[in-house]
Amino acid sequence: MVKSSVLTMDELLATSDVKVLATGDVLEGVITSIKKNEMWVDLGAKGTGVVLRREMNHVSDLSVGETITVSVIDPEMDEGNALLSMKRAVKDRGWDEVQRVFDEQEVISITAYDANRGGLLVELEGIRGFLPVSQLAAGHYPRVGGADKDEILHKLNALINQPIRVRILDLSRKDNKLIFSEKEAVKGDMRNRFSELKIGDVVEGTVTGVIDFGAFINIDGIEGLIHISEISWERVDNPRNYIKVGDVIKAKIIAIDKDRLSLSLKQMTEDPWMVEVKKFNQGDVVEGKVTRITPFGAFVQLSPSVEALVHVSEMSDDEDFDPEKLFQVNEKKQFKVLEVDLENRKIALSLKDTKAKKKSVKK
Repeated sequence: MVKSSVLTMDELLATSDVKVLATGDVLEGVITSIKKNEMWVDLGAKGTGVVLRREMNHVSDLSVGETITVSVIDPEMDEGNALLSMKRAVKDRGWDEVQRVFDEQEVISITAYDANRGGLLVELEGIRGFLPVSQLAAGHYPRVGGADKDEILHKLNALINQPIRVRILDLSRKDNKLIFSEKEAVKGDMRNRFSELKIGDVVEGTVTGVIDFGAFINIDGIEGLIHISEISWERVDNPRNYIKVGDVIKAKIIAIDKDRLSLSLKQMTEDPWMVEVKKFNQGDVVEGKVTRITPFGAFVQLSPSVEALVHVSEMSDDEDFDPEKLFQVNEKKQFKVLEVDLENRKIALSLKDTKAKKKSVKK
């Protein structure tokens, strides 16, 4: 029996160099016709396709004979033509480039086109993405008191159209998710800078935020924190009375954490307590002003920077006495110095020893 020399269509395709169109293919074609709601494209050996108006880019800029890039939505409609999209082609190629940047962990520069309270809205290669507040580096992080969302948004708006160096933190083409991180982009730089710093160094930075428990400082992109206890040798109730946003200050490094410096402003000057305490010796009778009365004792101001404690056991020999009746805030009294503890910065006083001394003098 003689084998037929007629090839089926599948066999022809199998022996041909022409690849069958598939959904998602991105290819080039030449515009053959532009109508009000559609545009026809010659795909060469792969046939002909149509781009509906909603899938075109910049219709007024297109012309017959122009070569364009399209993506296949449906490889074969009822008439045998392919349904194409210019917009999807741009997006598909955009995702390819975004994936490359992510795979290579490339540091790139982006600019935000808008902001919300959660972060910055960004577009890269036609793909919309997001830079969360939590992924901003110290220099851009919006430090505000009380987590004021309106103030956070105000600070984020100031970053719109500013170039920011980032890495792609996470992406999902399927879920149309693209997340950026400035922290990751500067991590290498921060690691090098941290290696050059040591405890005791004096650094200069700009105050970026003042909150109830301290102040944040930006030191060339590194974040530092001055805790309220390290602002002044005086008792600090409100850091805002000592530091303002925008102030350029020098501070001493007292600890180095993973990605933050602990700083001290007060240690930039000599401890006045250590200077003034030299006036007081064990056994001295001194005058002081009562500043606070507590169930366990009373605090007494001996000098501008030196405060001492009169424990309840050193107030009176009477077991039923009431400290609040014995003392009044701002009242001045004579006390005896029982102990000066330089290491723990404490002075212990006695009131009853002073009374006993006065009685013995009268006798």
